[in-house]
This record gives sequence, C-alpha cells and structure tokens, in this order.
Amino acid sequence: MMEQAKDRRVVRTKAVIRKALTELIDEKGFEALTVKDITTRAEINRGTFYLHYRDKYDLLEQSEQELIKGLIGILSTIDLFDPTDLDMEQSFPYIVKVIEYMGEHADFLKTILGPKGDPSFHSLLKAMMSEHLFEKNVVPFIKKENVLVPTQYLVAYIASAHFGMIQEWLMKGRKESPQEIASIMFKLSARGPLYAAGVIKEKPTDCESDKS
Repeated sequence: MMEQAKDRRVVRTKAVIRKALTELIDEKGFEALTVKDITTRAEINRGTFYLHYRDKYDLLEQSEQELIKGLIGILSTIDLFDPTDLDMEQSFPYIVKVIEYMGEHADFLKTILGPKGDPSFHSLLKAMMSEHLFEKNVVPFIKKENVLVPTQYLVAYIASAHFGMIQEWLMKGRKESPQEIASIMFKLSARGPLYAAGVIKEKPTDCESDKS
C-alpha cells in the first residue's frame, strides 16, 4: 500500500514537472530555460527534480520517450485483419486510439512539435515507426517484402503526413473529434491525396460498369 502511494506521488510529481517544462518551452524556448525556472514553476525544490532527472535535457528526453512508448503500446495491440475489408466511411480503430492518445498529451505535443520545441522529435517518431513497422513488425498486415518503394521514403511520407495532420489538429484546438480526424487520415492513406483533392475519381465497380 505504501509502495502504491509512493508510485502515485512520483507520477504526480513528474506530471507537474512536465507541465512546467511545457509551459516554459512555449514561453521562452527550451534552450533559454533553466532547471531553476522549472522547479520554480513546478513549486518543487531542486532536490526533488534531481531525484528523477539529471538535467533539463534528461527531462526532455524522458518525456519524449514516455510519449513514444505509449504510441508503441497502441501499435502493439493491433490484431490481424485485412484492412481492405474496411469501409472508407469507417475509421481505422487504431488510428482513433492514436489520436485520442495524442489528444491526452495535447499541450506537450503542441509545444514539442511547435517552433520553440524539439526539431529532433520528428526524427524520433520516424525511427520509432521504421523500427516497429518493418523490423519488429508490430503491424502484421504490413510486410517489408511487399513494399513497393524504399522503406525509408515510405516511413518519411507516412510520418510527415500523419503527424503533420495531428499537429494541425492540435494547433487549431482539436475542433474535430478523434473519429473525424481518423476518418480523414484513413481516406488519405488508403486512396491518396490526389483522390482526396478530387483529381483522381473513384473507379466504377464491376456492377456499375456492366450497366453503362
């Protein structure tokens, strides 16, 4: 019981420190802030900070890695199914879960992906996607041997497109629901931007062709 209470205190303390980090990055940028700024904003002493982090760089790295760990946890729960069976009007359920998770961490993500954040975070996301999609194969219907383009370009395209959309959603105040954003993202991924832009029209089905 005492151990559980201690764990909860640690979680609360880390959440307060991360909130202070997020606010200060947004206000003055990461390079300009100090550990003293963080402890003052979080209303903790420096000893408490150093119980959990070596310095502000360690705090940033741990915060980013914890967020990525959560994304990996969602990806690793994907079951075997044929994505071609999904209706285009439905949302790929795991995209919804990812977006909901991003929404739960909206303040930190908005800041870290923003102009005062960490430019290297995009590279971390791409590395995570490459490792878990193609090396650890946590998404079973994606096979490296079936990919038609070099995997590094596929990962770069997916990461830039998807996280760019999520960044836009976060910056605009999350006006759409996670389900709406997931539906848009899935349609773009499944049929491509030219279809979404109305340049390429949907091909008629066999039945429709027979009628013409």
